[in-house]
Order: sequence, then structure tokens, then C-alpha cells
Amino acid sequence: MKISAVIICTNEEKNIEDCLKSVSWADEIVVIDGGSTDNTRELALKYTDKVYENKWEGYAKQRTFSLGKVSNEWMFSLDADERCTEELTKEMLERLNADGEKYSGYEMPRKSFFLGKWVKHCGWYPDYKLRLFRKDKVKLSDNLVHERYLIDGETGRLKNDILHYTVTSISEFMDKVNVYSTLSAQEKAGTKSAGFFVLMVRPFFGFYREYIFRGGFLDGVHGLMVSFFNMITSMLTYMKIWEIQNKDKR
Repeated sequence: MKISAVIICTNEEKNIEDCLKSVSWADEIVVIDGGSTDNTRELALKYTDKVYENKWEGYAKQRTFSLGKVSNEWMFSLDADERCTEELTKEMLERLNADGEKYSGYEMPRKSFFLGKWVKHCGWYPDYKLRLFRKDKVKLSDNLVHERYLIDGETGRLKNDILHYTVTSISEFMDKVNVYSTLSAQEKAGTKSAGFFVLMVRPFFGFYREYIFRGGFLDGVHGLMVSFFNMITSMLTYMKIWEIQNKDKR
């Protein structure tokens, strides 16, 4: 079975080549660029001539756009900061040949590299993602953040990991926290409240859940930082919800 690898990216010149090299095995490589102002597009063209520009309006819309740009039935979806390993490639091809007729897609674990260490707890692993699927069997959820593929049919599960290279500095992580909390607040402002109790309790409960119940402490300082940043993201989200809901009162 032929597979089309699809990469979603914007301003990813530091990541795009390693990502594309990791899917060089694919029968077709398609890149959806959100309007990069760096050298992402030029670098991508070294590996495929199927580089399409589509104005960035979020991951869900980019992924939906990509469905119409591939020529093969099976798609493998990857972000620019992710890598497909040789072990995962081998497993995907073997499983498609063995039971591909049975499933509409396959999910696989994603392992994240954070400031020099693979994080294996805090809810960050195994972090299963549906990334290999029949293009006519999926649609995208409309979430502004943490969008996901919704599949029609059965899914199989693979053992080997996608490798996710998250951030290289605390400043970069803070930038992502700010972006994600803003989008999350916009998405939830119509359905979630953000009073004093919520602001005081939910973020700290989230920290306790990630650090204690999900084993963040087992990842040492890195687990502490991930759990803390998750708490900050939650707190900023509810602060921004409060701001949206009370903008007419100021």
C-alpha cells in the first residue's frame, strides 16, 4: 500500500529538513506551509515539489486542507518538530501489509524531548496519536488547540514512538504557553466560568495531578518544570476567560 507523508509547518527552518529526512521512505511527501517568512519553504522544496501554501488559521484547518492534496489512500501526518524513526516506519509498513484492510487508521505513542531529556511521565507519555489513516475515513475536530482526527472505523495501535522535539529554551516554552492559553480561553469562554474558586483551585489541582498521580516527580527537575508549566497554562487560560467574560465591565 502506498503512503503519503504530510508535514504541517510555519517558520520551521530549524526543524523541517530533519523531519522530511525521517519520511524519505514515503511514496509521496506533501508539505503544507502556513505562510513562512523564513527559509522553510525553500528547504522543503529540496525534498519534494509538493509544497503548498495555505494561510495559517490553526492546525485543524491546515490538516483539513492537506486531505485534498494527497494522491494516496493512506496518509501519515507529522508536525515539523516530530520525527519518524526507522523502527516506526518498519512497523507501519508491516502492519499495513498484515492487517491494513481491517483498520481505518493506526495510533502510535509519541515521546517528547524537553530541554535535553525524554519525558516519560506527567501525562506526556505514551500520549497516543492517530497519525496513520485512510484519508477518506477522517475529519478534524474543530478545537482551536489540541485538535484531533476523528475516524470512521476501527483503529489499530502501534508500539514504536513518534519522536517529538518540543522546545529548546524556557523562553520558547513560555511563548507557547501564552499562545495556547489564549486559544484555549477563546474556545472555552462561552462554556466555562472563571471565578475566584476556579482560579485558586483548578491550576493547583492540575499540578498535583501531573506531578504526583501521573508520576512527574519520576522525571526529576524536568518533571517538575513540565508540571509547573501545565499549571501556569491552566491558570493563564482561566485568567483570560475571566478577562473575556468581564471586558464590558472595565
